[in-house]
Amino acid sequence: MEQVRALTGFYEAIKDDNRIGPTHISLYMALFQLYNLNRCCNPINITRAVVMETAKISGLATYHKCIKDLHEFGYIQYMPSFNPAICSRVFLLKAFA
Repeated sequence: MEQVRALTGFYEAIKDDNRIGPTHISLYMALFQLYNLNRCCNPINITRAVVMETAKISGLATYHKCIKDLHEFGYIQYMPSFNPAICSRVFLLKAFA
């Protein structure tokens, strides 16, 4: 039930946010799925390849722009590792997750 409220909160927040497009939503849903698989615990450890595949995003520039946007717009907290051997970390913010 908590996941339903979190998802509803996200959709309520983006309803009037003209900066958010379909790719942002797809990326957020992929992150939300990984959050669910992580037993709804923050942070989630992510790899670009897994998130891109889950979100059906094929372009690196698109992925980087959208994850940066979600961070800057306050929907997630993104902590990139800049090291391919170490996962990046994402916090789904409590207002939405």
